[in-house]
Amino acid sequence: QVQLVESGGGLVQAGGSLRLSCAASGRTFSSYAMGWFRQAPGKEREFVAVITWTGARYADSVQGRFTISRDNAKNTVYLQMNSLKPEDTAVYYCAAGRPGSTWDYDYTYWGQGTQVTVSS
Repeated sequence: QVQLVESGGGLVQAGGSLRLSCAASGRTFSSYAMGWFRQAPGKEREFVAVITWTGARYADSVQGRFTISRDNAKNTVYLQMNSLKPEDTAVYYCAAGRPGSTWDYDYTYWGQGTQVTVSS
């Protein structure tokens, strides 16, 4: 069992930065791939980034602006978001699951989400 708690969301102007954190409980954190997804109002949840033992993958919409990282000693995964745009506004969720997957149904554990709002 893994429990995930996100933090770090908030309101930021376009062009600004935020760093999201996802703290995980459980001794098996390091065995999971960790992903970030987001859901904007009226839209389906979409893949943002995933980090595995071999590296990271990103959605085309955030490539070059967002960076995912993890600290297994702290059971925490991060999402550094730079050059934020109004279209990045969404609830951001971290998830633990199948290595390398960009599909939300491959993830077993989910956090409660943290709101990110980017003003123009």
